[in-house]
Amino acid sequence: MSRRVRRRGSQSKDKDKVIISSPVYPETAEEYDICRPGGEIAGGHDVEWTRLPDDTVVQLFSCLSYRDRACLSSTCRTWRLLGSSPCLWNSLDLRAHRCDADTATALASRCASLRRLRFRGSESAAAIINLHARDLREIAGDYCRDITDATLSVIAARHEALESLQIGPDPCEKISSDAIRHVAMCCSRLRRLRLSGIREIDGLAIGALARHCSRLEEIAFLDCGNIDETALGKVECLKFLSVAGSRSLKWASAVTYWSKLPNLVGLDVSRTDIPPSALFRILSSSKNLKVLCALNCLALEEEANHNPLGSSHAKGKILLTLFTDISKRITSLFSSSVGKETEISWNWSSQGNNDKSLNEIISWVEWILSQSLLRIAEMNPVGMDDFWLRQGASLLLSLVKSSQEDVQERAAAGLATFVVIDDENATVDPSRAEAVMKNGGIPLLLELARSCREGVQSEAAKAIANLSVNAKVAKAVADEGGISILAVLARSTNRLVAEEAAGGLWNLSVGEEHKTAIAEAGGVKALVDLIFKWPTGIDGVLERAAGALANLAADDQCSMEVAMAGGVHALVMLARSCRVEGVQEQAARALANLAAHGDSNSNNAAVGQEAGALDALVQLTCSPNEGVRQEAAGALWNLSFDDRNREAIAAAGGVEALVTLANACANASHGLQERAAGALWGLSVSEANSVAIGREGGVAPLIALARSEAEDVHETAAGALWNLAFYPGNALRIIEEGGVPALVHLCSSSGSKMARFMAALALAYMFDGRMDEFALIGSSSEGTSKSVSFEGARKMALKHIEAFVLSFSDHQLFSMAAASSATTALAQVLEVTRIQEAGHLRCSGAEIGRFVAMLRNSSSILRACAAFALVQFTIPGGRHAMHHASLLQKAGVTRALRGAAASASAPIEAKVFARIVLRNLEHHQLEASV
Repeated sequence: MSRRVRRRGSQSKDKDKVIISSPVYPETAEEYDICRPGGEIAGGHDVEWTRLPDDTVVQLFSCLSYRDRACLSSTCRTWRLLGSSPCLWNSLDLRAHRCDADTATALASRCASLRRLRFRGSESAAAIINLHARDLREIAGDYCRDITDATLSVIAARHEALESLQIGPDPCEKISSDAIRHVAMCCSRLRRLRLSGIREIDGLAIGALARHCSRLEEIAFLDCGNIDETALGKVECLKFLSVAGSRSLKWASAVTYWSKLPNLVGLDVSRTDIPPSALFRILSSSKNLKVLCALNCLALEEEANHNPLGSSHAKGKILLTLFTDISKRITSLFSSSVGKETEISWNWSSQGNNDKSLNEIISWVEWILSQSLLRIAEMNPVGMDDFWLRQGASLLLSLVKSSQEDVQERAAAGLATFVVIDDENATVDPSRAEAVMKNGGIPLLLELARSCREGVQSEAAKAIANLSVNAKVAKAVADEGGISILAVLARSTNRLVAEEAAGGLWNLSVGEEHKTAIAEAGGVKALVDLIFKWPTGIDGVLERAAGALANLAADDQCSMEVAMAGGVHALVMLARSCRVEGVQEQAARALANLAAHGDSNSNNAAVGQEAGALDALVQLTCSPNEGVRQEAAGALWNLSFDDRNREAIAAAGGVEALVTLANACANASHGLQERAAGALWGLSVSEANSVAIGREGGVAPLIALARSEAEDVHETAAGALWNLAFYPGNALRIIEEGGVPALVHLCSSSGSKMARFMAALALAYMFDGRMDEFALIGSSSEGTSKSVSFEGARKMALKHIEAFVLSFSDHQLFSMAAASSATTALAQVLEVTRIQEAGHLRCSGAEIGRFVAMLRNSSSILRACAAFALVQFTIPGGRHAMHHASLLQKAGVTRALRGAAASASAPIEAKVFARIVLRNLEHHQLEASV
């Protein structure tokens, strides 16, 4: 089964690891209709909602997203008034939605009292001025890579009361010092400025901040280029400074000027090239500094390896590094207020301490740790296993408990990221994942997922999803009730939340033990509804929903749940209309799994009868993406087991498409080769399709696939060639294309008994005399050369058919069976000759008739081969044994079998096999009468 894991989007151009990119957002505001009139309240409870006390209604509204509040406000005048209460609209999170100018204008009437705003994307940044929220105090924008000086300047000019401005974590490479100067001049009340990825921040910009923003206490210039460190040393009001990940800093100047900042209590130089000497100098010389964070500073870590004493810290000051006990260091700073030494300081902050200064330090430490740990997890540097297992996992879990929503989100994102060691192959480090579980992370994340804050829900669901790739963690998630929580989140109107929840259900659905629980929790219906809810736009939610449905559809009972929930129509809709390859692949895989239960439910026929399904799958076999081609071929293979589907696939151009695919997959994955040959095998059951495959050039690629190194490919290629060889024209093509040596090799050397068996049957069809006339006609233009070649091929084939049959023979056992009339001896022979998988093969009346005719063939080898085949087809317990027994009875095979069993010239194997077939027929006849 397929699993997926997610990391956060790439944040740096010089990052050398390709990870899943940041989400794509809807193209139109209509995709997120903010104020849908006529919104209805879900549920069928007999409650007179309009008579609830006003304060109760307001309290209920406060637990909803702004969009849900807007919908409920449209139900009546009273609720419209209550829904517009200023206390409900002092904070707005637009990150799950693309906020354009029209959307912002529609929200403006409710935003007069807005104080805190979060958004995502550069277009949303340009649109927020249309909210007319001039009294905004905090603005935070995520993934604003393309935000420009003009946009940031307008934001600053329209929001002069701004106290906190945060743009990141994506690099803001189009922002220059000019925009920072403009922010400084417009927003004199600014207390916090956090910017990421700016190429250059000059002295004029920093000087403007020092002159105009007298309340500025915190600056964070993360992953920036050139920073005027001298100018930063003149911002005397600074309490907290972070330059984590920033490059080209002149550390001599930085130490000289920063150590003189009179109010500096916190400094973060994580992920920089600060030398140990500079770090210890500023630690010792800065008068009021209390916390110096230097995580993942290579020079410092190398120094610590040679000089462990270098990690010591000055009295009353703490140094946080990867090689120190971070929790213990923070605890030592607040030892007078902390109860347990092992508990990190933010647990202390919840004990009601009124020390404002310490509270500020704790909040800042939480923020910088959550930022740095997430960035380190994203970069995934080598040699980090010890840190993550020793303290990194527990640190992230402690940060999840923070009262700051931003910290909670980044800590959860860090948990989702640090466990992933290979995105492409969805590989999660088991020791890291289990460390989270052992530290109580699963209940904590599930509790976070229950939060009414959608940003927290999304990151918690992502962490649960990635951790659930590990089977032990997946079990813990299920045991803690996580499946029900994810099923509820999958119904969220917030697309990001629903997407991550669907990803969690996808990974959990890999385990057979979780499939039923997902269905019982309503997960199947929720996943199908996601496809109908968002059929276009962001591909993430569609791929995850389709992937989860594909896993669930592999289970017989769950596949019926998927069909009853409308899954067939939803998945076909994706296969037909979606152009995203990941979605196409999962939709095709889901349809393949739905069609794999032909004997137990009607989904196979239902998929084939869905309008456009077969045409779409045939088209997908031409996709440039190998995964899409593989899953589409697999779906057509499964669907071809239904007679009507088989002919409909051919009518949709399936023969031509699959022959083309088989021709093109010589160097493809074994999975694609297996499915391409398997689909042709399925289609070749009917005479018309078999002839068409031969005519379209399907013989040569099947022979090439028969030479594959993979046993699964051996089986499907041999099966297809067996079916094709039933018809003399195709049998001749197989010989002319060099198929006999390939089949002989399979017959004698494949590790798969099934492949050897079907290769032997194909050779038997080719040389049982039916093709002789065709061979003469086909070779008439080339004299006798082909006749000689044909005879040589015949001798080679018969030799290896005989060797194949004899490979199942035990001389002593067969002699005893031939000499005895007891059924025990025959049962012993049957036990050693049985090919278990052969019981799944289903032969037509014509094919059974051909084996019956072969029992009378002049070649004793072919007679033994025919008897051996009939043994395999009639073994009691075989899937189609009763069907074959019935066909044999109708063909009057008893006489031929008795003749073969009594023939003096027949080999002992043919005699014993004939007797076993007679015994099998008696068993089936008795079973039918009972």
